[in-house]
Order: sequence, then structure tokens, then C-alpha cells
Amino acid sequence: MNDFIDIDASDVTINKKTELPLVWFLPLIALLVSGWLIVKSYNEKGPVITISFPTAEGLEVDKTKIRYLNVEVGKVTAISISDDLKTILISAQMNSTAAGYLNKNTSFWVVRPQVGLGGISGLGTLLSGPYIEIKPGDGSKEHHFVGLTTPPLLKNNAEGTHFILETNNLGSMKPGTPINFHGITVGEVLSHKLSDEANAIRLTVFINKPYDQFVRKNTRFWIDSGIDLSAGADGFKVRTGPLISLLSGGIAFRASAEDTIENIQPENSIFPLYDTYTLSTQVVYQNTLKYVMYFNGSVRGLIVGAPVQLRGIPIGKVTDISLELDKKTAEIHIPVTVELEPERIKEINNEKHISDKDIMTQLINKGLRAQLQTGSLLTGQLLVDLDFHPKSKIVLSDNKSVYPEFPTTASSLDQFTHSANIIMDKVAKLPLEDLTAEANKTLQSLQSTSKAATGMLVTAQGTLDTADKTMASAHQVLSTLEPGSTTHYELEQLLQELTQAASSVKQLTDYLEQNPNALIRGKKEQ
Repeated sequence: MNDFIDIDASDVTINKKTELPLVWFLPLIALLVSGWLIVKSYNEKGPVITISFPTAEGLEVDKTKIRYLNVEVGKVTAISISDDLKTILISAQMNSTAAGYLNKNTSFWVVRPQVGLGGISGLGTLLSGPYIEIKPGDGSKEHHFVGLTTPPLLKNNAEGTHFILETNNLGSMKPGTPINFHGITVGEVLSHKLSDEANAIRLTVFINKPYDQFVRKNTRFWIDSGIDLSAGADGFKVRTGPLISLLSGGIAFRASAEDTIENIQPENSIFPLYDTYTLSTQVVYQNTLKYVMYFNGSVRGLIVGAPVQLRGIPIGKVTDISLELDKKTAEIHIPVTVELEPERIKEINNEKHISDKDIMTQLINKGLRAQLQTGSLLTGQLLVDLDFHPKSKIVLSDNKSVYPEFPTTASSLDQFTHSANIIMDKVAKLPLEDLTAEANKTLQSLQSTSKAATGMLVTAQGTLDTADKTMASAHQVLSTLEPGSTTHYELEQLLQELTQAASSVKQLTDYLEQNPNALIRGKKEQ
């Protein structure tokens, strides 16, 4: 039995299943990744902008970066020359994050190394090369910008307040001039321009926070030149400031102790800028009295601004000094206008119905007079001193001024000069030639008297020697006589008288040797 089954090949069905090889998945994945990267790169790209600069010095394609706060936000992609051949155009590809602040007032400038009085900046560009800095601004969207030739003073959105300072003296101040507060740099000058009335210069300044809160109602600004040397009636005064102010100038300010935090000034408030610190410290009084004074003599050394003092305490200042000529009488007058500030004087038992002018009239009637005095021997400057001279009469000039006249009196220096002139005039009237001749005769007589006195001294000395010899001989004779006899007694009395006479001559000789002028003037009374 044959168990073999013959199967027909035509009845066999072959199952063929198609399968995709794994190797084909790799190109597909690469294609998907590439597409994702392309889409991601497109989405991360920001807008393309153009910036015009006067020169392309140091700028390179694909190397020069655009930065904000030292963070890269774009790069230069092309550099070309403008159609007018005056500037160059920089094409830059910005990041998508920078699209939000590409506005009309956005600023661009090239950062390079700079050395100035304010310090050194841009040192990092020595190795990496220059880069373009951006400062975001407001306004509508913009894609074409004009680059700045110099960096802006406020390179970022610094917090602080802008103020306006008015001055008639610009000096060395310019944008970038520092502003100091107690020696600390707290701001800077941004710009300056002429006022609309063309009568002052207005400086726009910026004070950083938190120092802007010290700019209040009575704050004073002054020009800080580093060294402030002034010469006045009080002598020489020297003030020094920061070194940067000495080299390039500066501005300083101080807050008044009377100002509270409620007096903080708002944006763009206007303040006067004083030329010196001394001027900034002067108090401005609203209630003032003006007088005109006429002084006899020279007013050399008296200047406008010189103090007016009452017993050494300032109560005003000189505001004007002029020269007048009366053509009818050919007389010269020097009216000195002063401004008195009664508010400086503390009032006691105030009477409201009595005005300051009435009080001043009463003081003048009591003898208050104005007198020129030297304030400092070093500078030679004068001041006006008010004091009481009860015996001085009120003598007024032919006042042509609009202000009332304040009576004056001669200064002590003028009085001394007048007295000296009187003495010199009397001396000049003396017969000096006759007095000289008489003096010569007197000297000749003195010389003759001196010679005679010398002869008398010699004679007296000789007489003393002779008397000594005589007395010696008398003693010898006395020894030969009998004691108790009449001759012995008389001779002994004679020797005593001779001894007294010799003693008197000796005393006279000694006195004349010590006081030879006694022959002329006589003996001094004891």
C-alpha cells in the first residue's frame, strides 16, 4: 500500500507579506528633526533692522554683536554704503526677544574704549572688539534707526528725577559734568540750552534715586570748581571740593535743615545755580530798607556786596556805588546805596503800629551813624559799620537819590589822617633853619662846658694831691709840738677843716665823673 500522497504544485498557495526595512526610518527621523529645527530657528529669529552710522570703524559682519545690559540680542549681518555716500548702513538680525523694544525712540551706539576725566570705559572691547549697545525707547514700531555718534549719558533706564538749573555762567560745565551731594556723585548734567527769553542758560540735570528726595523747596545748587578762593572784608577763605571737580568742574547741592520730606520737588522743577558756595549760603530777606550814604573821602576798598554791620553783626550789604558830578558847583559826590535787612534783628516788645522805617528813624535821632572801617588788613577791603555817636550832628548832603539819606561820620582812619595833616602843617610852619642854628650854638657851648668841666676835674684832683701832702707835713709838725699847747690845738683844728674840705672835693669829683651832664642840667632832686 502506497501511503505517499502526491500533491499538485499548482494547488500550493505562497503567503508573501511586505515589510518596510528599519533602515528607512533613519532618514525619516532626520527629516523630521531638521524640519523642527528649521521651524524653531525661524520662530526664534527676530526682525531684521538697519542702522546708519557715520563710520564702520571696528565693525565686522557676523562678528560684531548687538547687546543690551551685556546680553547678546542680535548681530551684524551686512555692512554697506548708503546711496548718498555719506553714511554706512548696518543690517542686523535681531533675536525674537528684542522685537518688543525696537521702537521709534530706541537708541543705538558703538561701544569703544574711552578715557576721560570721569574714568575709563569700554575696556572689554580691547580683546573682543567694539560692539553695538542698544537702549530701548518708547514709540511706534521701527526697523530703521540712526545711530548715535556718542554714547548717551543715561545708558539705561536709571531711576531718578530730572531738574532744571538756571545760570548766567556756563563755565566749563557740559553734558556729563558730575553733581555732588556731600562729596558723593549722585547725578550728572544731561544737556544745556538758552532759555526762551535768552537771558539765562538752562541746564537739564538728572539726580539718581534715592538722592533725588533731598532736592526740596529750599535746596541750593552752586558751581563747585574744586578750589574756591575768595577775598572779602573778613579776609581770605578757601574751600576745596572733589578732585574731579578741580579738573573738569562740577555742581554741588545741599538740603536745608528746615525742609521736610513734604517739600520734595517734582520732576523738572527749576532752581537757580549760584556761582560760588558763599553766594548759595546767603539768606534772601523779603523785608528790606534801602538808604543812600555819602562819605567824605575815598571809598577805595569798598565793593558791591560788602557787609553793613551793626556793632560787628551783619544786618545788610552794599548794593551800589556810583560817582556823581555837580556841574553847577563842580563838586564830586559818591553815593553808596545799602540794603538793610531788619529781619536779621530779633525784636523784643514788638509794637505792630511801629514800622521798621520808624524804628530806624528813632535810632538815627539817638546818634546811629554809618562809618567806613577796614574789614581786613590783608585784603584792604572796607565795610560799613553802624554805631552810636551821640555827639555827632546830623549833616545831610544834597541828596538826589530816590532813597532816604543815612547820616555818616568820618572814620577813625580819616580822623587820624586829618590830625596827622594838622600836625604836619604846624611842623612845616616852624622856623627849622633858625632852630638848627640855635641848636648848633648850644652844642658848641656844651662842648666848651664839657672841656671846662674836664679842666676843673683835673684841677680838683691836683688840689686833692696837694692837700694830702700839706696834711702829711702838718702831721709831722704837729708831732713836734707839745700836747696841750695853744699852737698844737690850733694846728689840730686846721687839719680837721682841711680833711673835711678834701672829702667834699672828693665827693664832687666822683659825682661829676658819674654824671658829667650835671654841669649843664644841675643835680637831680632826690
